[in-house]
Amino acid sequence: MKLVEREFGHYYGEPVMEYTLTNDSGMSVSCLNYGCTITKIIVPDRHGKFENVVLGFDTLEEYVDFSPYFGSVIGRVAGRIKYAAFELDGVEYKLAANEFPNHLHGGRKGFDKRIWKTEPVEQEDAVGIRYTYLSLDGEEGYPGNLEINILYLLSNTNELNITYEAKTDRKTLVNLTNHSYFNLSGNLKRDCTDHILQLNSDRFLELGYDLIPTGKIMESKNTSFDFNQGRLLKSGIKSTHSQNVLVGNGYDHPLLFAKKGENTITLSEKESGRSLMITTDQPCVVLYTSNQLSGSFSISGVPARNYLGVCLETQGLPDAIHHPNFPSIILNPEDVYQSTTRYRFFANTIGV
Repeated sequence: MKLVEREFGHYYGEPVMEYTLTNDSGMSVSCLNYGCTITKIIVPDRHGKFENVVLGFDTLEEYVDFSPYFGSVIGRVAGRIKYAAFELDGVEYKLAANEFPNHLHGGRKGFDKRIWKTEPVEQEDAVGIRYTYLSLDGEEGYPGNLEINILYLLSNTNELNITYEAKTDRKTLVNLTNHSYFNLSGNLKRDCTDHILQLNSDRFLELGYDLIPTGKIMESKNTSFDFNQGRLLKSGIKSTHSQNVLVGNGYDHPLLFAKKGENTITLSEKESGRSLMITTDQPCVVLYTSNQLSGSFSISGVPARNYLGVCLETQGLPDAIHHPNFPSIILNPEDVYQSTTRYRFFANTIGV
Protein backbone atom coordinates (compact mmCIF):
# COMPACT_ATOMS: atom_id res chain seq x y z
CA MET A 1 0.00 0.00 0.00
CA LYS A 2 1.18 3.51 -0.63
CA LEU A 3 0.39 7.19 -0.19
CA VAL A 4 1.50 9.80 -2.74
CA GLU A 5 1.25 13.54 -2.14
CA ARG A 6 1.25 16.34 -4.73
CA GLU A 7 0.45 20.04 -4.84
CA PHE A 8 -3.01 20.66 -6.31
CA GLY A 9 -3.11 24.47 -6.13
CA HIS A 10 -3.31 27.42 -3.73
CA TYR A 11 -6.29 28.80 -1.81
CA TYR A 12 -5.82 32.35 -0.53
CA GLY A 13 -2.09 31.74 -0.35
CA GLU A 14 -2.33 28.37 1.37
CA PRO A 15 -1.12 25.28 -0.47
CA VAL A 16 -3.77 22.72 -1.35
CA MET A 17 -2.44 19.18 -1.42
CA GLU A 18 -3.88 16.08 -3.04
CA TYR A 19 -3.22 12.72 -1.36
CA THR A 20 -3.62 9.50 -3.34
CA LEU A 21 -4.10 6.32 -1.33
CA THR A 22 -3.52 3.07 -3.24
CA ASN A 23 -4.03 -0.48 -1.99
CA ASP A 24 -2.38 -3.70 -3.12
CA SER A 25 -5.26 -4.46 -5.50
CA GLY A 26 -4.80 -1.19 -7.40
CA MET A 27 -7.83 0.64 -6.02
CA SER A 28 -7.04 4.27 -5.24
CA VAL A 29 -8.71 7.18 -3.48
CA SER A 30 -7.53 10.77 -4.02
CA CYS A 31 -8.48 13.55 -1.61
CA LEU A 32 -7.57 17.15 -0.82
CA ASN A 33 -6.83 19.05 2.37
CA TYR A 34 -9.37 21.57 0.97
CA GLY A 35 -12.71 20.46 2.41
CA CYS A 36 -11.51 16.84 2.86
CA THR A 37 -12.64 16.63 -0.75
CA ILE A 38 -12.54 13.24 -2.47
CA THR A 39 -11.50 13.98 -6.05
CA LYS A 40 -11.28 10.43 -7.45
CA ILE A 41 -12.06 6.84 -6.53
CA ILE A 42 -10.53 4.44 -9.05
CA VAL A 43 -11.93 0.88 -9.01
CA PRO A 44 -12.18 -1.97 -11.55
CA ASP A 45 -15.25 -3.04 -13.50
CA ARG A 46 -16.17 -6.68 -14.23
CA HIS A 47 -13.44 -6.86 -16.87
CA GLY A 48 -10.77 -5.48 -14.53
CA LYS A 49 -10.73 -2.02 -16.13
CA PHE A 50 -9.91 0.69 -13.58
CA GLU A 51 -11.95 3.90 -13.86
CA ASN A 52 -13.09 6.82 -11.73
CA VAL A 53 -16.50 6.36 -10.07
CA VAL A 54 -17.04 9.79 -8.45
CA LEU A 55 -17.59 13.26 -9.90
CA GLY A 56 -14.72 15.67 -9.48
CA PHE A 57 -12.65 18.38 -11.12
CA ASP A 58 -9.09 18.44 -12.40
CA THR A 59 -8.20 21.85 -10.91
CA LEU A 60 -8.69 23.66 -7.62
CA GLU A 61 -10.10 26.68 -9.45
CA GLU A 62 -13.00 24.57 -10.71
CA TYR A 63 -13.78 23.38 -7.19
CA VAL A 64 -13.79 26.96 -5.91
CA ASP A 65 -15.85 28.33 -8.80
CA PHE A 66 -18.32 25.57 -9.61
CA SER A 67 -18.39 22.70 -7.13
CA PRO A 68 -21.81 21.63 -5.82
CA TYR A 69 -19.98 20.08 -2.83
CA PHE A 70 -18.34 17.34 -4.95
CA GLY A 71 -16.77 14.83 -2.55
CA SER A 72 -16.52 17.23 0.38
CA VAL A 73 -17.19 16.94 4.09
CA ILE A 74 -20.26 18.98 5.02
CA GLY A 75 -20.57 20.75 8.37
CA ARG A 76 -21.22 21.88 10.95
CA VAL A 77 -24.68 20.78 9.86
CA ALA A 78 -25.49 18.95 6.64
CA GLY A 79 -28.63 20.00 4.80
CA ARG A 80 -30.84 23.01 5.31
CA ILE A 81 -31.78 24.86 8.50
CA LYS A 82 -35.03 26.75 8.11
CA TYR A 83 -34.78 30.54 8.23
CA ALA A 84 -31.06 30.23 9.06
CA ALA A 85 -31.68 30.33 12.80
CA PHE A 86 -32.17 28.06 15.78
CA GLU A 87 -32.58 28.29 19.54
CA LEU A 88 -30.58 26.60 22.29
CA ASP A 89 -31.40 27.10 25.98
CA GLY A 90 -33.42 30.22 25.20
CA VAL A 91 -30.69 31.85 23.07
CA GLU A 92 -31.33 32.39 19.35
CA TYR A 93 -28.42 31.89 16.97
CA LYS A 94 -28.45 33.48 13.52
CA LEU A 95 -26.64 31.59 10.78
CA ALA A 96 -25.48 32.55 7.32
CA ALA A 97 -28.51 32.54 4.99
CA ASN A 98 -26.50 31.24 2.03
CA GLU A 99 -29.62 29.81 0.40
CA PHE A 100 -31.87 32.72 1.35
CA PRO A 101 -33.78 32.71 3.59
CA ASN A 102 -32.33 29.39 4.76
CA HIS A 103 -28.94 28.01 5.79
CA LEU A 104 -27.40 25.26 3.64
CA HIS A 105 -24.54 22.81 4.29
CA GLY A 106 -22.73 24.80 6.97
CA GLY A 107 -22.93 28.27 5.45
CA ARG A 108 -21.00 30.47 3.06
CA LYS A 109 -17.68 29.01 4.15
CA GLY A 110 -18.54 25.64 5.63
CA PHE A 111 -16.18 22.77 6.25
CA ASP A 112 -16.11 22.07 2.50
CA LYS A 113 -14.24 25.35 1.92
CA ARG A 114 -11.73 25.11 4.77
CA ILE A 115 -8.09 24.03 4.70
CA TRP A 116 -7.72 21.08 7.08
CA LYS A 117 -4.58 19.91 8.85
CA THR A 118 -3.54 16.48 7.64
CA GLU A 119 -1.48 13.57 8.90
CA PRO A 120 -0.65 10.38 6.99
CA VAL A 121 -1.78 7.12 8.57
CA GLU A 122 -0.08 3.85 7.68
CA GLN A 123 -1.21 0.50 9.04
CA GLU A 124 -0.30 -3.06 8.15
CA ASP A 125 -3.34 -3.54 5.90
CA ALA A 126 -4.58 0.04 5.39
CA VAL A 127 -3.39 3.52 4.47
CA GLY A 128 -5.10 6.83 5.09
CA ILE A 129 -5.25 10.51 5.94
CA ARG A 130 -6.29 11.98 9.29
CA TYR A 131 -7.93 15.40 9.02
CA THR A 132 -8.26 17.86 11.90
CA TYR A 133 -9.88 21.26 12.08
CA LEU A 134 -10.86 23.69 14.84
CA SER A 135 -14.10 25.50 14.06
CA LEU A 136 -14.04 28.60 16.24
CA ASP A 137 -16.90 29.83 18.36
CA GLY A 138 -19.19 31.95 16.15
CA GLU A 139 -17.98 30.52 12.85
CA GLU A 140 -20.90 30.83 10.39
CA GLY A 141 -23.02 31.72 13.44
CA TYR A 142 -22.64 28.47 15.39
CA PRO A 143 -21.78 28.53 19.11
CA GLY A 144 -18.81 26.76 20.65
CA ASN A 145 -15.27 25.89 19.68
CA LEU A 146 -15.63 22.60 17.83
CA GLU A 147 -12.68 20.23 17.38
CA ILE A 148 -13.19 17.86 14.44
CA ASN A 149 -11.19 14.73 13.67
CA ILE A 150 -11.92 12.77 10.47
CA LEU A 151 -10.10 9.69 9.23
CA TYR A 152 -10.14 8.38 5.65
CA LEU A 153 -8.74 4.84 5.65
CA LEU A 154 -8.38 2.62 2.57
CA SER A 155 -8.03 -1.13 3.15
CA ASN A 156 -6.87 -4.03 1.00
CA THR A 157 -10.47 -5.24 0.81
CA ASN A 158 -11.35 -2.24 -1.42
CA GLU A 159 -13.09 -0.49 1.46
CA LEU A 160 -12.90 3.21 2.24
CA ASN A 161 -13.68 3.78 5.90
CA ILE A 162 -14.65 7.32 7.03
CA THR A 163 -14.85 8.00 10.75
CA TYR A 164 -15.99 11.30 12.22
CA GLU A 165 -15.37 12.62 15.72
CA ALA A 166 -16.13 16.04 17.22
CA LYS A 167 -15.93 17.73 20.63
CA THR A 168 -17.24 21.12 21.73
CA ASP A 169 -16.78 23.47 24.69
CA ARG A 170 -20.35 24.82 24.38
CA LYS A 171 -23.66 23.26 23.42
CA THR A 172 -23.91 23.35 19.63
CA LEU A 173 -25.23 21.48 16.58
CA VAL A 174 -23.29 18.84 14.65
CA ASN A 175 -24.38 16.69 11.71
CA LEU A 176 -21.53 15.66 9.41
CA THR A 177 -21.52 13.81 6.10
CA ASN A 178 -19.52 13.28 2.93
CA HIS A 179 -21.11 14.66 -0.25
CA SER A 180 -19.59 12.43 -2.94
CA TYR A 181 -21.48 12.01 -6.21
CA PHE A 182 -21.17 8.40 -7.42
CA ASN A 183 -21.37 7.12 -10.98
CA LEU A 184 -20.44 3.46 -11.23
CA SER A 185 -20.39 3.41 -15.06
CA GLY A 186 -16.78 4.64 -14.83
CA ASN A 187 -15.38 7.93 -16.15
CA LEU A 188 -18.94 9.28 -16.53
CA LYS A 189 -19.74 7.13 -19.57
CA ARG A 190 -23.44 6.96 -18.65
CA ASP A 191 -25.86 8.76 -16.35
CA CYS A 192 -26.87 7.25 -13.02
CA THR A 193 -30.49 6.67 -14.09
CA ASP A 194 -29.91 2.92 -14.60
CA HIS A 195 -28.19 2.47 -11.25
CA ILE A 196 -30.06 0.16 -8.88
CA LEU A 197 -30.39 1.20 -5.23
CA GLN A 198 -31.34 -1.15 -2.41
CA LEU A 199 -31.70 -0.41 1.31
CA ASN A 200 -33.86 -1.39 4.25
CA SER A 201 -36.03 1.71 4.61
CA ASP A 202 -39.76 1.91 5.25
CA ARG A 203 -40.19 5.66 5.64
CA PHE A 204 -38.93 8.96 4.22
CA LEU A 205 -39.27 12.62 5.13
CA GLU A 206 -41.78 14.78 3.32
CA LEU A 207 -40.21 17.98 1.96
CA GLY A 208 -41.85 21.37 1.65
CA TYR A 209 -41.55 23.78 -1.27
CA ASP A 210 -38.20 24.98 0.17
CA LEU A 211 -36.85 21.39 0.19
CA ILE A 212 -36.81 21.40 4.00
CA PRO A 213 -38.58 18.60 5.91
CA THR A 214 -42.10 19.52 6.97
CA GLY A 215 -41.83 17.20 9.97
CA LYS A 216 -44.15 14.62 8.43
CA ILE A 217 -42.77 11.11 8.10
CA MET A 218 -44.23 9.27 5.10
CA GLU A 219 -44.57 5.54 4.44
CA SER A 220 -42.56 4.35 1.43
CA LYS A 221 -44.36 1.05 0.76
CA ASN A 222 -45.88 0.86 -2.73
CA THR A 223 -44.29 4.18 -3.74
CA SER A 224 -41.24 5.23 -5.75
CA PHE A 225 -39.47 5.60 -2.38
CA ASP A 226 -39.55 1.87 -1.60
CA PHE A 227 -36.01 0.52 -2.13
CA ASN A 228 -36.29 -2.64 -0.03
CA GLN A 229 -36.15 -4.98 -3.03
CA GLY A 230 -33.96 -2.70 -5.15
CA ARG A 231 -35.18 -0.03 -7.57
CA LEU A 232 -33.83 1.70 -10.66
CA LEU A 233 -33.21 5.37 -9.92
CA LYS A 234 -35.00 6.33 -13.13
CA SER A 235 -38.25 4.95 -11.70
CA GLY A 236 -38.29 7.90 -9.31
CA ILE A 237 -37.02 10.35 -11.92
CA LYS A 238 -39.96 9.45 -14.16
CA SER A 239 -42.43 9.16 -11.27
CA THR A 240 -45.46 11.44 -10.98
CA HIS A 241 -45.31 11.22 -7.16
CA SER A 242 -45.65 14.79 -5.91
CA GLN A 243 -42.44 14.51 -3.86
CA ASN A 244 -40.40 13.37 -6.87
CA VAL A 245 -41.80 16.19 -8.99
CA LEU A 246 -41.21 18.76 -6.22
CA VAL A 247 -37.42 18.32 -6.24
CA GLY A 248 -37.08 18.61 -10.01
CA ASN A 249 -38.05 15.07 -11.01
CA GLY A 250 -35.95 12.70 -8.96
CA TYR A 251 -34.85 12.39 -5.37
CA ASP A 252 -33.47 14.81 -2.79
CA HIS A 253 -34.93 13.05 0.24
CA PRO A 254 -33.89 11.64 3.60
CA LEU A 255 -34.66 7.91 3.63
CA LEU A 256 -35.04 6.55 7.17
CA PHE A 257 -33.54 3.18 7.99
CA ALA A 258 -36.03 0.63 9.26
CA LYS A 259 -33.87 -0.38 12.22
CA LYS A 260 -31.48 1.33 14.60
CA GLY A 261 -27.78 0.63 14.60
CA GLU A 262 -25.76 -0.42 11.58
CA ASN A 263 -27.48 -0.41 8.19
CA THR A 264 -26.39 -1.23 4.65
CA ILE A 265 -27.03 0.47 1.31
CA THR A 266 -26.17 -1.17 -2.02
CA LEU A 267 -25.76 0.73 -5.28
CA SER A 268 -25.04 -1.18 -8.50
CA GLU A 269 -24.73 -0.65 -12.23
CA LYS A 270 -25.39 -3.68 -14.41
CA GLU A 271 -23.35 -2.81 -17.50
CA SER A 272 -20.07 -2.19 -15.67
CA GLY A 273 -20.76 -4.88 -13.08
CA ARG A 274 -19.67 -2.49 -10.33
CA SER A 275 -21.38 -2.32 -6.97
CA LEU A 276 -20.92 -0.14 -3.92
CA MET A 277 -21.93 -1.35 -0.47
CA ILE A 278 -22.25 1.40 2.13
CA THR A 279 -22.51 0.52 5.82
CA THR A 280 -23.36 3.26 8.31
CA ASP A 281 -24.42 3.86 11.89
CA GLN A 282 -26.37 7.01 10.95
CA PRO A 283 -30.21 7.06 11.13
CA CYS A 284 -30.80 8.10 7.52
CA VAL A 285 -29.33 8.59 4.09
CA VAL A 286 -30.15 11.60 1.94
CA LEU A 287 -30.62 10.36 -1.61
CA TYR A 288 -29.93 13.04 -4.23
CA THR A 289 -30.00 12.20 -7.95
CA SER A 290 -28.32 15.47 -9.02
CA ASN A 291 -31.57 16.93 -10.34
CA GLN A 292 -29.98 20.40 -10.35
CA LEU A 293 -26.52 19.66 -11.70
CA SER A 294 -26.87 21.45 -15.04
CA GLY A 295 -24.51 24.39 -15.45
CA SER A 296 -21.93 26.10 -17.62
CA PHE A 297 -19.06 23.87 -16.55
CA SER A 298 -17.62 20.46 -17.35
CA ILE A 299 -16.57 17.59 -15.11
CA SER A 300 -13.33 16.05 -16.37
CA GLY A 301 -14.38 16.97 -19.91
CA VAL A 302 -18.01 15.89 -19.56
CA PRO A 303 -20.55 18.77 -19.68
CA ALA A 304 -22.53 19.09 -16.46
CA ARG A 305 -26.04 17.73 -16.70
CA ASN A 306 -28.75 16.43 -14.43
CA TYR A 307 -28.57 12.81 -13.26
CA LEU A 308 -24.84 12.49 -13.90
CA GLY A 309 -24.24 11.29 -10.34
CA VAL A 310 -26.03 10.11 -7.23
CA CYS A 311 -25.29 11.23 -3.67
CA LEU A 312 -25.84 8.94 -0.70
CA GLU A 313 -25.30 11.25 2.26
CA THR A 314 -25.35 9.23 5.50
CA GLN A 315 -26.26 11.61 8.32
CA GLY A 316 -28.71 12.71 10.97
CA LEU A 317 -32.08 14.04 9.88
CA PRO A 318 -32.00 17.49 8.19
CA ASP A 319 -33.34 20.48 10.15
CA ALA A 320 -33.63 18.24 13.21
CA ILE A 321 -33.29 21.23 15.56
CA HIS A 322 -36.77 22.38 14.50
CA HIS A 323 -38.44 18.98 14.82
CA PRO A 324 -38.57 17.49 18.34
CA ASN A 325 -39.72 14.16 16.86
CA PHE A 326 -36.41 13.79 14.97
CA PRO A 327 -33.26 12.36 16.64
CA SER A 328 -31.31 15.21 18.22
CA ILE A 329 -28.21 16.69 16.56
CA ILE A 330 -27.30 18.73 19.67
CA LEU A 331 -23.78 18.12 20.96
CA ASN A 332 -23.06 18.88 24.62
CA PRO A 333 -19.58 19.65 26.01
CA GLU A 334 -19.53 16.43 28.04
CA ASP A 335 -20.29 14.28 24.96
CA VAL A 336 -18.38 13.22 21.84
CA TYR A 337 -19.92 13.13 18.36
CA GLN A 338 -18.91 9.90 16.66
CA SER A 339 -19.99 8.28 13.41
CA THR A 340 -18.63 5.77 10.91
CA THR A 341 -19.53 5.07 7.27
CA ARG A 342 -17.79 2.42 5.18
CA TYR A 343 -17.75 2.23 1.36
CA ARG A 344 -16.82 -1.14 -0.15
CA PHE A 345 -16.47 -1.53 -3.91
CA PHE A 346 -16.69 -4.82 -5.78
CA ALA A 347 -17.53 -6.09 -9.27
CA ASN A 348 -19.70 -8.92 -10.54
CA THR A 349 -17.40 -10.98 -12.77
CA ILE A 350 -20.15 -13.08 -14.38
CA GLY A 351 -19.78 -12.88 -18.15
CA VAL A 352 -16.07 -12.05 -18.15
